[in-house]
Amino acid sequence: MNYRYFTSESVCAGHPDKICDQVSDAIVDAALEQDPHSRVAVETAVKQKTLVFGEITSRAELDFEKIATGVIKKLGYTRPEWGFSDRSPVEVNVSQQSPDISMGVDDDGAGDQGMMFGYATRETPQLMPLPITLAHELAREMDAVKATSLTYLRPDGKTEVSVRYENGRPVAVEQVVLAVPHDPTVDPGQVKQDLYSQIVLPLLERYGQKQIKIEQLTVNGTGRWEIGGPASDSGLTGRKIIVDSYGGMARVGGGAFSGKDVTKVDRSGAYAARYIAKNIVAAGLADRCEVQVAYVIGRRDPLAKAIETFGTAKISETEIEDFAWRLLDLSVKGIIDGLNLRRPIYAQTAAYGHFGKDGLPWEAVVA
Repeated sequence: MNYRYFTSESVCAGHPDKICDQVSDAIVDAALEQDPHSRVAVETAVKQKTLVFGEITSRAELDFEKIATGVIKKLGYTRPEWGFSDRSPVEVNVSQQSPDISMGVDDDGAGDQGMMFGYATRETPQLMPLPITLAHELAREMDAVKATSLTYLRPDGKTEVSVRYENGRPVAVEQVVLAVPHDPTVDPGQVKQDLYSQIVLPLLERYGQKQIKIEQLTVNGTGRWEIGGPASDSGLTGRKIIVDSYGGMARVGGGAFSGKDVTKVDRSGAYAARYIAKNIVAAGLADRCEVQVAYVIGRRDPLAKAIETFGTAKISETEIEDFAWRLLDLSVKGIIDGLNLRRPIYAQTAAYGHFGKDGLPWEAVVA
């Protein structure tokens, strides 16, 4: 870790891309709830209307329009005057999965080729990097107050946190950036003060960080933001892969997670790699760890696997590998069965990141 400063961003649940991720994963969950062996590859796009498209092989009977509008309503898009709402049209174009893909998956092979990375670090209790953890928490808190104390805030929003490092360790939060649309009758200065006192200061205290001055907080950098969401910016599933993973602190495989069932190693392989990396760090074998796996479509086992501990290992590389590769069978079926992934648990991953959340199987630490 040679950066003196590192910055990560997150987005609120009502961000256009995250609307799409949540619709796509709501479809994954609905299919798995009825048929645990469903194969799903569904994308969502939003602007003035919602488009759901992709491929599904399943015995499930799904009402795609109802699923989409339910997510949109839950996110607070209930006012047509904002240019996008739960009353906006929903168009569906979903077909059966390609038989060429099914042929490989039917034999428990990977649903695609690719490489995936998992990462863990001692920077936070979640064993996640501090910048992305704070960025996610700010987004989550900003969404929470929209329904309680700061009801003048509107759906959509983004966060950004810059952290200063010394000798590879985080020592101080230097800058926080928040962006959120709000009722134009509320003074921007009041918005900044409210976010500073109700969200930023309590969060930094909770994570044991030194408080920042209000001058270190930027809110709506252009000075005004009234209408957010798809009316202002189109959205698409899978465009927030850095937000979804480690905030740029770790390498990125390139494949998105949401809208895919777990035969797609973009998803299951990334979860397996996080599970292994987290357990290495949790066991005290290294302070930082990155795990890479790579797959070929139609094959059961990984093409390659590797571990990097960035000079923080407490034991030999051979001993770490012996520990790591016993944790989980990295065949596609081994990951799915070992982590019990054929369950409707994915809607909760589609906002505020896929990692560092309690209760998800790839976050479990072995005894």
